[in-house]
Amino acid sequence: MKLLFVTQKIDERDPVLGFVVGWLSTIVRHFEVVSVVCLRRGEAKLPLGVKVYSLGKEHGVSRTVYIYRFFRLIASLRSQYDGVFVHMNPEYVILGGLFWRLLGKKVVFWYNHTFGDWRANLAMRLSDVICHTSPYSFSARTAKSVRMPAGIDTSVFRPKDIPRTTDILYLGRISEVKKIHVLIEAVKIIYQKGKFFPTLKIVGPTVTDEDRKYLNKLFDLRAVAISVARANQPARALIDISDAPVLHKETPKVFGAALVCVNLTPMGNYDKTVLESAACGSIPIVSSVAFADAFPKTLFFEEGNPESLARTIENVLLMEISDRVRIIRDASAYVDANHSLDRLALEIRKLY
Repeated sequence: MKLLFVTQKIDERDPVLGFVVGWLSTIVRHFEVVSVVCLRRGEAKLPLGVKVYSLGKEHGVSRTVYIYRFFRLIASLRSQYDGVFVHMNPEYVILGGLFWRLLGKKVVFWYNHTFGDWRANLAMRLSDVICHTSPYSFSARTAKSVRMPAGIDTSVFRPKDIPRTTDILYLGRISEVKKIHVLIEAVKIIYQKGKFFPTLKIVGPTVTDEDRKYLNKLFDLRAVAISVARANQPARALIDISDAPVLHKETPKVFGAALVCVNLTPMGNYDKTVLESAACGSIPIVSSVAFADAFPKTLFFEEGNPESLARTIENVLLMEISDRVRIIRDASAYVDANHSLDRLALEIRKLY
């Protein structure tokens, strides 16, 4: 069985999509060869069975050229793949769906966003199978939908024998939709009580001008929170914010150094960073009900509510060490049993 894998970017340095390189290195074990068509190609070490073809965004070519190259590639490679796997981007299914149907190529579309537009709807109609990880995903609503493992490389994302230097961590894109301001407000509430003074580390890339405006807002909130903390504990500066991108291969160390990792994405979202942090032994604190079957209720807070988040963080800080150890053990075991990359690769092969 030979596979065509279509995705946005192949670059192990990318802080958001760097995981795709690891996916391909594992998926290829279940196929004769995996041909990859991507919009942009960066740095990646891949096994011999993976062949990458770029549409050329790294060279700044036009959208018209992208489309021409896409059609040329899927046609010229047609004898080198039996099935198609499209990762996240509905445009590729819309462009190639009818061609692949005429050739009898099975199309599997991975789409895990909570919301979708006409493009997602059309791509889902043109696909044979639709994959999702969240039961609340936009793509979880059809007879063709299949819930899949999230694909966490548990050989890399696992508990590390390193000291915990961060009490609370947020790792991910710095953007208003991520609601990071709620986390800073929650920490400020904890500081106001004067009992705990946990350290907070916020790290992740900014992508757009709006993201950078939001980053400045976070710095303003940080200044207020630190002034509150110093009124009670003058010697400590407690909140660190950095928009320096973290390489995907470096994130296990960042997760492993944190006691708690907070995720604030909206209801139903199934952010894989939550599972990555849990696999590394950081206690996940979440609001999304999509994780209801994964973690105990004590680790959940009300979405968008800093008071609720502050209480949940305090509850973890007050826990007996034995209770923390149990939660860490159980969360890591859950990810390994249900969302490992090895399991995902096997499930993808079964779809064909």
